[in-house]
Amino acid sequence: MLMIRLARFGAKKKPTYRLVVIEKERARDSRAIEVVGHYSPLSHPARVNLKHDRIAHWMKCGAQPSGTVSRLLRANPAPAA
Repeated sequence: MLMIRLARFGAKKKPTYRLVVIEKERARDSRAIEVVGHYSPLSHPARVNLKHDRIAHWMKCGAQPSGTVSRLLRANPAPAA
């Protein structure tokens, strides 16, 4: 099963995250199928960059977002076309 979840990057105590499409059984920071966004929680306000078209594509293919990714998607809806 495919998941859209966060992978942690950055220095110690200065995390940044990538939103990645990955197999559910893989480790948190293993090789992802595709990077679909970035999340920086320490900047004020927190920065979130999402590729809404690619996220929609992977969700149509059956990928399930994690709880945190679902919250980020609700807080940052896709811009109107």
